[in-house]
Amino acid sequence: MGWPVEHSRSPAMHNAAFAALGLNWCYVLLPTPADQMAASVARIRSGELQGANVTIPHKQAVLPFLDAIDPAAQAVGAVNTIVRRADRLIGFNTDTLGFKRALLETGVAVQDQACAVLGAGGAARAVVSVLRELGAHLTVYARDVEKAGALRVDGRPLGALAEIDPATRLIVNTTPVGLSPHVGASPWPAAVPFPPQALVFDLLNNPPQTRLMQQAGQAGLRAVNGWNMLVYQGAAAFEKWTGMAPPVDVMRQALEQSLKNEE
Repeated sequence: MGWPVEHSRSPAMHNAAFAALGLNWCYVLLPTPADQMAASVARIRSGELQGANVTIPHKQAVLPFLDAIDPAAQAVGAVNTIVRRADRLIGFNTDTLGFKRALLETGVAVQDQACAVLGAGGAARAVVSVLRELGAHLTVYARDVEKAGALRVDGRPLGALAEIDPATRLIVNTTPVGLSPHVGASPWPAAVPFPPQALVFDLLNNPPQTRLMQQAGQAGLRAVNGWNMLVYQGAAAFEKWTGMAPPVDVMRQALEQSLKNEE
């Protein structure tokens, strides 16, 4: 459930997982402009749908439509997974689980290190929650400085990236800038040099190599996309919907195949 959702690779991932476990389920895209939020949520409440993932730009806007919010999601202030239980809709945040696992796999230690987060929406809230838990020193850069400050960290405008701490160890893009079909766009100003030791983690996964990642590579930096995070957050959501252990390898393979199908 989001707007837009045409770029999403989640159907391939989840439908492969359903098939692997013999479940007669189907994951579909649910395009939802802001003025249709109530109608989309009603489809879940009616039992037509068992639940939903929630993506840009609804991870915060969906909160008032739910009957309960998991404490962890409440702490983050954003929901990316809805589960229907009887006649109640429960909101969860599996982005935190997905990002933390994917970040730890990069091998980059962030405790006591300067870290920069680009964007201040629902995905940024999950990232900030994880980085705060891991002991990072955070700065959030966003178009809306007031929104960035609401995350209870140092909030600055995107233009202030020119003043970024050169010791920054991690840069995480949580904005949709560069998402297909706008693959030529980047949230990083072309004239601003990257911190020389930073890992660039772009949460976007379509295209697999974003313009931001290309910029980082040209600067000699390591860059990763959001594929692993997508798999791990999706696996956590799958388990909440079905009550079954997710076939993570199947989900990853399905994502890889979806990419090959487009080449």
